[in-house]
This record gives sequence, structure tokens and C-alpha cells, in this order.
Amino acid sequence: MKMHMDFEKKLTIPMEAKKLYPLDEKSEAIVERRDREIKAIFRGEDERLILIIGPCSADREDSVMDYITRLREVQEKVKEKIYIIPRIYTNKPRTTGSGYKGMLHQPDPTQKPDMFKGIVAIRSLHLRALRETEFSCADEMLYPENHRYLDDILAYVAVGARSVEDQQHRLVSSGVGIPVGMKNPTGGDLTVMMNSITAAQHKHTFLYRGWQAHSEGNPYAHAILRGYMNKHLESLPNYHYEDLVHLLELYAQGEYANPSCIIDTNHANSGKNPFEQIRIAKEVMSSRKYNPEIKKLVKGFMIESYIEDGCQKIDGGVYGKSITDPCLGWEKTERLILDLAELA
Repeated sequence: MKMHMDFEKKLTIPMEAKKLYPLDEKSEAIVERRDREIKAIFRGEDERLILIIGPCSADREDSVMDYITRLREVQEKVKEKIYIIPRIYTNKPRTTGSGYKGMLHQPDPTQKPDMFKGIVAIRSLHLRALRETEFSCADEMLYPENHRYLDDILAYVAVGARSVEDQQHRLVSSGVGIPVGMKNPTGGDLTVMMNSITAAQHKHTFLYRGWQAHSEGNPYAHAILRGYMNKHLESLPNYHYEDLVHLLELYAQGEYANPSCIIDTNHANSGKNPFEQIRIAKEVMSSRKYNPEIKKLVKGFMIESYIEDGCQKIDGGVYGKSITDPCLGWEKTERLILDLAELA
């Protein structure tokens, strides 16, 4: 049967993209150092609090780099207590399939999709962040086959709420050499998330990019609690003390390496009100202080933050303001990071 798709052009493969935009020796050493440091936090050997923080979507290079440069300055102030992993999210899930799908699809959000230019844009942006700020960053594994374009640069990968039950995401996560956060699904069933963590922590043989691939398992696969929606489509949180105790119990029921959790302070936990992220983070810090086991479990936060508060339409024209989900602006973000350093 004829497929109803037009194959417009064949794209460069990851190996070719890496040759065109290579990782130099200095940057490679930075990535390796940060990998060691981040894994030490997940193993509990380093008590610093991880902040995976940045725009909902990396929409343009200039404002994203401006934001990350500001993060570098704050990182130096809190380096004894806080470990920052900037978000450079270049693929965006769309619930209905419509809307801006991220820099990989549209390096210029106002122009039509061009995925070759997108591949160049996302690799160039991650490399620039690494070279200019010495930050290796986080991205979402929305499409597992695309991970190879950035796998030598990234510090952290998240698997989203709508992808966490997908077998390919789980299998590829088992072969990724960095921490992978598995979000709970939008319906809130934590067993789905726990099954995903189990799968990612084990060895597998599977088909990947036309190859028979074998993975050794990823001991740094872990939970991300992001809240959920009930049958009435109301946002409900899962970051409260009782939720964290419940997650501890779920981890205790299985055999998991490095039981860990990151709290996503936005999405359903905040009802997509970015200003609630401040209160949520501070409440979780109180839970960590009250219960040593929760302190061991909760390694940090995922926070959506940009230069300006809120969000705008794609053609809004406000520099440093999100064109997807609303974000916390810079002044509030800086204050929150400093406050968390005092609480850590």
C-alpha cells in the first residue's frame, strides 16, 4: 500500500553532524567531569542539590545563551550547595500534535520546519553553552532516535509523561550513560513510572537506528514527580510529604540502584502557574529537612524559568519570554536559587 507521506530529503546522520560540529578536547573534559559530579550526587556521595532549570523550550539562541550566562554567575555564588544543570529543551511534545515543536523542527519559530537546520541549531547551541559557560545541559528525549545527535554533550535526559510507557524510550534509556529522569504519566499512575525505571536499569538487546543494539542498563534512571490530571482534567500535585513517603515505599518494594527523585515544580504540580514553583520548592525542602530518608531520595528540582515572567505567542516579540509554557522570570529565579542554597 502506498504511504501517504512525502520523503522530502534525507538528513545527515549523527556521526556526520558530530564531524561537522565536533566536541573539542577541553569541552570533552568538562562533560566528563560534570558527568562524574552529577552521578556522585545521584549515588548520595555528594549532598548538593541539583537544579535542572531553564526555559520551557529553547526558542532562540541569543536569549537562551543570555539566560545560561546569568545562571553561570549565580552558580558561582551557590556552588557549595547547588549544582545547576541548565535546560536546553530542543524538542517539545505537543498534546494534539499542533503548535511549536521545538528548535529541532523550527530553528526559527516564525518560519516553516527545516530539520537539517534544526540539527545544526541544536548541536551548535549545546556546544556554545558548553564552551562559553562550561555547562553541559539537559534535554528531553522526545524522539529516542534523535538522542545520538547530542549524546556526547548532554548531562541529563528526561523522558516525558506521555513517553514514559513507550518501550523504545525505556530501552534506549537503559543504554544512555547519564542520568535519565522518568516522569510519572499524566494520569498519575506511579507504577508506570516505576516499571519504566526498572526497565531502564536492566540490560536489553533491541533494534535501534537500524542496528541490533545491546545495553548494560542505566543505574541512574530515576523518578520525576510532575503532578497529574484527574478524570475531570483538574491538576493535582504529587510533591507533598505523603507523596514522597509513598515513593520511598515503592522503591523499597523493588531492587533499584540509587533510588532517587527529582521534583518537577511546574506542570500539573503547579497547575502551570509558574509562580507556584517557589512555594513548591520550599515545601519540598521542608520535607527533606524533616525526614532524612526523603532528603536522600529527593536530589533536586526541575524548574521552568526564563528571563521574563509568563509566556507569549510565537510572534509576541518579547525577548526572553517563553513561547510555550509560562516560566518564572529571572529576578524571581535568582532569588529562589539563593534561598534554596540557604535551605540546603
